Amino acid sequence: MPLQRSVVRNFLDAPGLTSADLSMVFLMREDDDTRPRPLPTLTVSEVPDTVRALESLGVKSVKIFAGSRVRDAQASQGFSPIGLMSRAIAAAKKTAPDMLVMTETCVCSHNDSGECWLTDERGGMGLSRTTANLTVQAVMQADAGADIVGPAAMISGSVRAVREALDAAGHKAVGVMPHLIFESSLYQGYRQSMGAVPRSGTRAFQIDPGRPERAVHVAREMVDEGADAILTEPALHTVDTLVHLKDKIPVPLVPFSVSGEYLRLTDCRDDGRRDVKGLIEAYTVLKRAGASRIITYGALDLARELRTS
Repeated sequence: MPLQRSVVRNFLDAPGLTSADLSMVFLMREDDDTRPRPLPTLTVSEVPDTVRALESLGVKSVKIFAGSRVRDAQASQGFSPIGLMSRAIAAAKKTAPDMLVMTETCVCSHNDSGECWLTDERGGMGLSRTTANLTVQAVMQADAGADIVGPAAMISGSVRAVREALDAAGHKAVGVMPHLIFESSLYQGYRQSMGAVPRSGTRAFQIDPGRPERAVHVAREMVDEGADAILTEPALHTVDTLVHLKDKIPVPLVPFSVSGEYLRLTDCRDDGRRDVKGLIEAYTVLKRAGASRIITYGALDLARELRTS
């Protein structure tokens, strides 16, 4: 029998999407970098006001992505203690110490090739060299105040190496949330915004979307290596994987609603903000499928919408 009375529906409905379910993406840029980008970006000076706005609306976490202005084949600026990532983390934690700060830990936005790996002496994939860079990045990010670091290169063994490096540096309380990434065309907005377009045109270790069983295998490996949670992306392309993993691994699952999803499921309003009703519907599905949190570019607008709805 259909429930006609809204008060009855509200009483019987399961809990809906809330601001606390959301994590806001911070794409960082330097103060004097005014190049147009497909996605919204922040300077370090803009971080405090944005963090305060998120906190006032009940959003409790952010995910920071930051590249380097000067790039080389070693991605050497990626672990600079005065680099953009370090300064962004410090600004967020100084403004709101209880705001949980997550990071991306990868070489693609620091490497002059835009790849997620560094080359070896012969010009091939230097996986051990890449992993070493990721461990130094992770420790730097933890030193700056990060609560969770995010190895994103999808290189086997990198999660364990990051965990061991954090522990050795006295950061045993800092979490590790590796990215479990499917190949997709939905990353282009991010890649263009961050200057992280791979020279080869592909990401070597990302998962073929036709092989979900591979994702389950990789996720289990990540947990075995010490992952405290796993990020899945693109969020809506991995709903079936999310449901399967919920029953197979003992850590939280956090879908990342990537740039293409954000741009396609929102519309610009007259006031300059974006209509996010489509995201609310999509993220309700993700929560229903087992998401512990959802990382999104639209967290601020979503939180405003949820408050008024």
